[in-house]
Amino acid sequence: MRLALFEPDIPQNAGTIMRMAACMGVAVDIIEPCGFTLSDRRFRRAGMDYLDHLDLAVHPSYEAFASAPARTGSRTILLTTRADTAHHEITYQPGDTLMVGRESAGVPDHVHEAADLCVKIPMQSIPSLRSLNVAMAASMVLGEALRQTGRFPTLTSAHKIDDPTVAHAHTATGVSP
Repeated sequence: MRLALFEPDIPQNAGTIMRMAACMGVAVDIIEPCGFTLSDRRFRRAGMDYLDHLDLAVHPSYEAFASAPARTGSRTILLTTRADTAHHEITYQPGDTLMVGRESAGVPDHVHEAADLCVKIPMQSIPSLRSLNVAMAASMVLGEALRQTGRFPTLTSAHKIDDPTVAHAHTATGVSP
């Protein structure tokens, strides 16, 4: 499973998506040009030290991304408001690449047409509610894809509620688990 960011505009969104990907063990492709440099302090702040644990590939163009060796046999699933299929109505595969477009413009028609599948997140039908934040949309769709493919990282005892050290921390703060 991979996440592809097509010409991202906002460094905080890209950093947030990449932090999530690092935590979920999902590789990320950035398709340039970006609306910021990868050394941008806002980008680094959003990604924090998690970026050191990320499998990241940067492509100078969409064409370079599309022809990259990691793309062989991989489906591109585009998250777009122009889709007719809900994100939870398809069957995800472990080799899929989930692509999000630019916050300001989505993706151009040739990228849209090249996608193997296009999905969108169902929302209320209120005209002023146009779309979700790109990082939120990526996390929702990635969560469904990981759930379907059984690719969520496993919980360790340090993260389980029944861990005595976790229970003690909750008790000490007056918050029950």
